[in-house]
Amino acid sequence: MKPIKLNVKTNSDNYPIIIGSNLIKNISSHLSKNSIIFNQCLLVIDKNVPKKLINKISQGLKKKKIFKFNFDANEKNKNIKIVNEILKILLNKNFSRQDCLITVGGGITGDVGGFAASLYKRGLNFINIPTTLLSQVDSSIGGKTGVNTKEGKNLIGNFYQPKMVISDTEFLKSLPKREIICGYGEIFKHSLILNKNFFKYLNINWSKVLNLKSPFIEKAIYESCKIKKTIVEKDEKEKNIRKVLNFGHTFAHAFEASLGYSKKLNHGEAVILGIVTALQFSLNVKLIKPNQCRFIINHIVKAELPSNIKDYFSKKDLSKILKFMTKDKKNSSEKINLILLKKIGSAVINNEYTNIKIHDFLKRKLIN
Repeated sequence: MKPIKLNVKTNSDNYPIIIGSNLIKNISSHLSKNSIIFNQCLLVIDKNVPKKLINKISQGLKKKKIFKFNFDANEKNKNIKIVNEILKILLNKNFSRQDCLITVGGGITGDVGGFAASLYKRGLNFINIPTTLLSQVDSSIGGKTGVNTKEGKNLIGNFYQPKMVISDTEFLKSLPKREIICGYGEIFKHSLILNKNFFKYLNINWSKVLNLKSPFIEKAIYESCKIKKTIVEKDEKEKNIRKVLNFGHTFAHAFEASLGYSKKLNHGEAVILGIVTALQFSLNVKLIKPNQCRFIINHIVKAELPSNIKDYFSKKDLSKILKFMTKDKKNSSEKINLILLKKIGSAVINNEYTNIKIHDFLKRKLIN
């Protein structure tokens, strides 16, 4: 299958997303076709990425001077200390702004590496090679970079667009099923907020997508990226419509933080759980019709995605979840701001609710 190219045009930059199989073998060709020229590069690598695939990238860049920074990419290591370690290498090797930082890993690697690239000399060339399904369809598009603090997730960061995104499906074959489910959650979310026809496609082909069958997986990545591209191009800095991409995330981030970012619930699973909770809340406030809500929940259950918050939390976790929800960066008042669903393909932004209303809703979910 020939690579698919999608161009993202924002106010600050234009860049291509290239989707296909075995793309890294010809990385130098993709770079030259898109006029990306540099002498030296720093590869910021998630240590879980198979070495043979890293070697393919190194081979493809053999005419360049290559440095490597390997790190254990997890939410606890997504911090300013790791960013400082990356900056130290760039400074010691005297990188110029025309040189390049290339991230090879999932969303955490892209966020941390992209943030370091944005800080170095006020902007170093940045290429993202996302290696998880979640990062290929979500975090690699749109330029969000940043790190976590003990106060919450992604509270320090900025917007910094890459020069290119290379989404090679070869990386996906090395992932455990749990990681594929994480990415599928984000694909599924994109269909719910903006594209009813894509939701229908997933409802028929979800098994083929989850099993990485070609051309179903490539189509799912492409359609998902297209939805995010459409939104990001309209609202690069998340002032308005881009907030719709946070559907399920206010609950999800609070779930993750409440569990201390443990392996019990990873980001993608938290997002799926957050989508279910946001759907049920949309029903609770009579925004979505019961038959639409049931149709979506049936898909989640059929695909064996996480669907019950009682599997992860009990009533005693309520105050902790609410504490993190009140600190969410989307809030602009004392109330909690939620993205909710009106119908499949149509989400609603800027819905504000009191702590008490959300507390009572979650309490019922955790008791019944």
